[in-house]
Amino acid sequence: MPLTPGLVPNIRELGSDPAAMPSEDDIVIEMVEDQDAPEIDEKGNVIKIEHADGSITISLDGRPVEENIKEKDMADWFRNLVEDIDDMELSSIASDLIRGIDDDISSRREWIEDRAQGLKLLGLKVEIPGLQGATDGAPVEGMSKVRHPLLLEAVLRFQANARSELLPTDGPVKVRNDNNNANLKDDQLGNALESDLNHYLTAVAKEYYPDTDRMLLMLGFGGTAFKKVYFCPLRNRPVSETVDADDLIVNNAATDLSNAKRVTQRIYMRPSTVKRMQILGAYRDIDLSTPNEPDYDEVQKAERAQQGINDGSMNPEDRDREIYECYCELNLRGFEHKHKGKESGLEIPYRVTIDVSSKQILSIVRNYDEDTAELPEARQNFVKYTFVPGFGFYDIGLLHILGNTTNAVTAAWREMLDAGMYANFPGFLMADSGARQNTNIFRVPPGGMALVKTGGMPINQAIMPLPYKEPGAALMNLVDNMAQTGMRVGGTAEMAVGEGRADAPVGTTIALIEQAKVVMSSVHKRLHASQAEEFQLLRRTFEEHPDSFWQRNRATAFPWDEKTFTDALKNFLLVPQADPNTASSIQRMMKVVALKQLAAQNPALYDPIAVDIAALQAMGWNNPQQFMAPPSAQGKPPPELLEKMANIQAKQKEADARMLDSQTRAAESQARLQLDQQKLQMEMGGGLNGGIDPEKAMQFQIQQAEIQQRQQDTMLDAINRKRDRESRERLAAIKLAEEAARNPQGLGIIQSIVTPDMLARLEGNEPGLDGQQTGEL
Repeated sequence: MPLTPGLVPNIRELGSDPAAMPSEDDIVIEMVEDQDAPEIDEKGNVIKIEHADGSITISLDGRPVEENIKEKDMADWFRNLVEDIDDMELSSIASDLIRGIDDDISSRREWIEDRAQGLKLLGLKVEIPGLQGATDGAPVEGMSKVRHPLLLEAVLRFQANARSELLPTDGPVKVRNDNNNANLKDDQLGNALESDLNHYLTAVAKEYYPDTDRMLLMLGFGGTAFKKVYFCPLRNRPVSETVDADDLIVNNAATDLSNAKRVTQRIYMRPSTVKRMQILGAYRDIDLSTPNEPDYDEVQKAERAQQGINDGSMNPEDRDREIYECYCELNLRGFEHKHKGKESGLEIPYRVTIDVSSKQILSIVRNYDEDTAELPEARQNFVKYTFVPGFGFYDIGLLHILGNTTNAVTAAWREMLDAGMYANFPGFLMADSGARQNTNIFRVPPGGMALVKTGGMPINQAIMPLPYKEPGAALMNLVDNMAQTGMRVGGTAEMAVGEGRADAPVGTTIALIEQAKVVMSSVHKRLHASQAEEFQLLRRTFEEHPDSFWQRNRATAFPWDEKTFTDALKNFLLVPQADPNTASSIQRMMKVVALKQLAAQNPALYDPIAVDIAALQAMGWNNPQQFMAPPSAQGKPPPELLEKMANIQAKQKEADARMLDSQTRAAESQARLQLDQQKLQMEMGGGLNGGIDPEKAMQFQIQQAEIQQRQQDTMLDAINRKRDRESRERLAAIKLAEEAARNPQGLGIIQSIVTPDMLARLEGNEPGLDGQQTGEL
């Protein structure tokens, strides 16, 4: 309390050397802005003010000098109004709401029964064959209770695929900035917001991932699931939790959440949790009666039976309290809506919390924002996830799509199993004229025997086995056809995209995948839209409670304060990380392959670094730059290309040296041939003066033919060497062209090696043996 009654509990300390006060005539008052330096705590309250003259304003009672008016007004607006309402009116409101909620439950009774039957079709409860025969002797003992896993497989496949898309390992949120004039600072702020939001949903709100994973299972099964986004007073932070469709009670005549007269969440809460809420002031602090024994509906009983939980009565002290949190419209006395200063009689949105056992109202809170008080609009608190839109409020799931098919295939499976069992172990008929038997059940073990009294009759006349038939091929084909049809309709059929040509175009493969996944792709787009809506509600909750964003994160990516954080939430959009156009990793990878092929075919049109970064991100690498070469080395060709070009240059020099050596040897051979011919001619000339010797003439012709043959061999060897060298040059040029297509950075070096003269020589025709041009290589 203040030191002096009537004064505020703040004191202002003067500086160490206060200036002398001037006379009244010399005083001039001048308003100067931004001269005081207030110190603000994490909740936005001013705890100390340092003034420009050196004085300080502090609090003496521990309370803030100036409280956060915005947060205080918001807390007052959404406060519990139940203490301001008469008990008789509270009792009347509770009775009316409970009666309306019971009507809503009755309106969806058929939907509840179908959902309960569908839970049994999943076949998650182990059922052994029947062990007791009927009293009339019908062959029911040992009949199969197996269920076909068609529905279960479709649900599990959907859950696995949806989880991989909506819940990536590095976080589900992506921050998008649609401002075309954004600068580097805005980009850094957006990256920091994205990093800290994903840290919040993965490390702080640890329940988000497993809770969403469980929601996806029930969404695929029933077609409808809900998320509730709110500020939890117990955990003191924003929360996004799943509400089972069975626990969100809406009249079946409603079409969506926004136009439903009542939306009621059924909550089973421990008595200790109720007491904590009362201590925090969220619930009215009153004594509640002992909880009644819970009255479970058919869905709850089926779920408990699947888990093997006993429905028997428990200790009343251990029972959970059944709470109704009803979002409805009321015209409360004392809080009437006014239009132009007069009561309009308009019912406005409220959130009413009722304890079902005692029929006591625990809280009544406004369910509309203060800025819409003139014509109140209900706040959105739930997000609806849809598998396939239905004809009413509840949507279509795999239960409705595959339920009847699963029933039919299950019946056929059981018939075939039972027929096979009876064909192997048939029953029999026994004549009553025979001797009296001690039993009518005979089980003969392998290598054993059973004593049968026939009264002298042949045993094959006294006993006749029943003529059971084995399952036929037609029934087995029918079962396979039903299963394949169900898998195709449910979107779980296997895609044979790996068959056929190995070089099939990527576009054709993508078309096959999209055709097979068209149903799941449409479902994925709906999930993307719902998750985006969920993130918008999460953004609104953070705007109302900004300090809860960073108070549990000791290493934030940015030094957040309230103003910077709220401005960032207003300037950036929170969208899912998942791509709405890609429903599976197969589609994503095929798109990457198509992009790489386009970049390889038209290297001048694409940035190879951007293409590779997109490909690595699609593969799941969060930091693709870690695989990139440093910027100083990105303009240079890779070391492998440099090594190949050095080897080509060395081989080219070696080939030139060999060609020069071949030309030298050819010249020497030509010179020797000319000398031999001159010697032969001289010898022939000497012989002609003395007369022609036939033997020498024949020898001369032979030697001249040998000389010509050696000359032909020498020329052929030179031509072959030349062709081998040009062939190797062509192969090297082809390899260089391939490297240039993959690494455009080395194109300049390649052009310096492969000169225009070399290209002209390689593209020209080679000379033949006879000196003519030929196109042979």
